[in-house]
Amino acid sequence: MAEIVNLRQARKRRVRAEQAAVAATNRALHGRTAAERERDRQEAERARRTLDGAHLDGGPEGDTPA
Repeated sequence: MAEIVNLRQARKRRVRAEQAAVAATNRALHGRTAAERERDRQEAERARRTLDGAHLDGGPEGDTPA
């Protein structure tokens, strides 16, 4: 004999599974600790300072000094 399936419950079960998959993806993308975010911010700041420090200012005509 076939198993009786409540379609409303099956639909809700499917929606919950889809939401759980989306939540898992979001946790992987956005779920970083405060320490990880701070480390990334410091690395970006360090890279910006290094790049700014290596910048050559141009002369009045925009050429680099010789």
